[in-house]
Amino acid sequence: MGRYFGTDGIRGVAGKELSFNLVNKIGISAGIVLKKENKNPKVFIGKDTRISGDMIENALSAALNSVGVDVVQLGVIPTPAVAYLVVKHGFDAGIVVSASHNPYEHNGIKFFGKTGFKFPDEKEEEIENLIDDDNLSVPFLDGKNIGTVTYYPQGVDEYVEHICACVDSDLRNLDIVVDCANGSASVCADKIFKKLGCKAHIINAKPNGININDKCGSTYLSALSEEVIKRKAVAGVAFDGDADRCLCVDENGKVIDGDMMIALFAKELKNKGRLDNDMVAVTVMTNLGFFKFAEKNDINCEITAVGDRFVLEKMLEKNIKIGGEQSGHIIFLDHSTTGDGELSGVKLMEILRNSDMKMSELAKIMHRYPQVMVNIIVSKEGKTLWEQDEEIKAEIEKSEKELEGDGRILVRPSGTEPLLRVMIEGKEFEKINKLANNIGNIIKEKYS
Repeated sequence: MGRYFGTDGIRGVAGKELSFNLVNKIGISAGIVLKKENKNPKVFIGKDTRISGDMIENALSAALNSVGVDVVQLGVIPTPAVAYLVVKHGFDAGIVVSASHNPYEHNGIKFFGKTGFKFPDEKEEEIENLIDDDNLSVPFLDGKNIGTVTYYPQGVDEYVEHICACVDSDLRNLDIVVDCANGSASVCADKIFKKLGCKAHIINAKPNGININDKCGSTYLSALSEEVIKRKAVAGVAFDGDADRCLCVDENGKVIDGDMMIALFAKELKNKGRLDNDMVAVTVMTNLGFFKFAEKNDINCEITAVGDRFVLEKMLEKNIKIGGEQSGHIIFLDHSTTGDGELSGVKLMEILRNSDMKMSELAKIMHRYPQVMVNIIVSKEGKTLWEQDEEIKAEIEKSEKELEGDGRILVRPSGTEPLLRVMIEGKEFEKINKLANNIGNIIKEKYS
């Protein structure tokens, strides 16, 4: 991770860490970098529904204009739609103003290049160096050389057409519930699922600037579960704030996470002879049950660090067609250049439609080991110092012995928040919960 960029762009509380001045510097620096490749670059900007989105979008637009970059604003739109539209229209870059699944106070900025993939580390580092260069001579322009801002509201409908074209089956009368998290999916989920013929009951699609991800969406599935049971629907899907991730619940309201979804997608592709090299890409956080599923089905797993950018890098390196994270970031490389929640949702409903099984029966494709995650707020130094701490290392070693070889422990820093995450998997929830909290308490005492 860089000084400003984390695993998914630049994040912070809008108006504080992500201040107007910083946003201005980011826009100017990105514009300078883009102009090295094209003297007259064009950039799409999309955003989610946060109240701070307008401020950041317009600050970025003005900064880019000042160095001669033309901006086309898409308005509220899912993150993967921006990546798709950049490629379709031959733009130089796409920028998304969003903090994904985080609370409304936070916001972020992430960049996609002309190929639709997120900016590589080298380009992010170049932007960071310019942001920190106090002696930078900014080539502000005047007259006809100043960049312009135009608007392209058709972007949402083009994205809807793209997603629907990725489905080969008839989904008519499939009775489902869709949770839009009061975020970007609010502008297109209803259009997508109804265009495909689903009887889609849309919930949490009335954003007001501060209710994004608030007790709804993929980070809070209780509302979706209750609605599915109430309506006797066959399944429910939920997106996060910028709709680049998706999770599901079955007809009983039980959660189907990203690992289970990837297992279903991988098996479906393998059955059709389209799982190249019988490989999937998953992260170190993937449930132990997924690896046992893969072994049973002769599927090879490439394991990466947490973050869909790392999953994508491995997919491109090894020509892997499906990959993703337990959180619901899933990449279909044949259809998208980044995680796409709505694509994942329609693809899952396609599997359900083509099977003679209920969603709960499909989910039995893998046994999910109990997993406990303890998040500890730590200082900036604490995110790295814990690795050299002998007491913490001894506690982890002791806990590993208690798992008796049938489980695992992973401690890692968050890529987007000031947190250390302690994750333990094993057969018995009570045991792993105790072990995880023991480790977490030591970290908290020393590094919070």
